[in-house]
Amino acid sequence: MRKLKLQVQMSIDGFVAGPKGEMDWMLWDWDDDLKRYVEEITEPVDCIVLGRNLAQGFIPYWAAVAANPDAPEVAAGKKYTNTHKVVFPKTLGESEWENTVLAKGDLVDEISRLKEQQGKDIIVYGGAAFVSSLIKQGLIDEFHLFINPIAIGNGMSIFKTLDNFQKMVLESSTAFSCGIVVNRYRKAT
Repeated sequence: MRKLKLQVQMSIDGFVAGPKGEMDWMLWDWDDDLKRYVEEITEPVDCIVLGRNLAQGFIPYWAAVAANPDAPEVAAGKKYTNTHKVVFPKTLGESEWENTVLAKGDLVDEISRLKEQQGKDIIVYGGAAFVSSLIKQGLIDEFHLFINPIAIGNGMSIFKTLDNFQKMVLESSTAFSCGIVVNRYRKAT
């Protein structure tokens, strides 16, 4: 069975965005080791899962990076652009993007179907409400939490909708010279 991995940036106090979706506090001046870490977790991925709101920025951004041979992140742009994407919309009728399909069925059924298909790992990037739904349903197998060295005091949490405890096992915790600490957890079985 394929594994669903989450990669998300968050503040020390556990928020993935400010109260109005602000992300200007996130650290993007990543060191080479952190960039390599991201390459390592995305290399075995052949499917990206996104909520519609994040997809509207994520997909066009990486397509533009992939199309610019002078972009420093051109390899990442090509990886994200060429990888099959599944977007979970509430209002979108058709996919506006290349190499992207819309999943309009029940979230648990759609993700379970993806996990049962042949292939490599699946990665989810967000947004906050979408990721919260995945976590609440226990669908994420591996968490890569990129903890930024900042507290923002208030904002959007991906864990606020939990009804029950979800036990995790810490697989690794790595501090990077740019200030981000990545905690990698897996669901306890």
